[in-house]
Amino acid sequence: MKKVRHRAEEMRAEYKRSDLGAGVRGRFYSQYQKGHNLVLLKPEVAAAFPTDEAVNEALLSLVRIAKAALRER
Repeated sequence: MKKVRHRAEEMRAEYKRSDLGAGVRGRFYSQYQKGHNLVLLKPEVAAAFPTDEAVNEALLSLVRIAKAALRER
């Protein structure tokens, strides 16, 4: 029985496999194992912050507020 090849698996005619280079399996595996900090925000949350710096400032403010609240107890 022949394996059916889906259209999504095929490369477009303008691309040639030889132009893409050799590729290295697991090139970034060690960096990934060390940890990653990618966080996906909901669209409505992302819309509230124009930059990544704004997100970091807001989160750091929240951390400071939470620490202060714990100290007051």
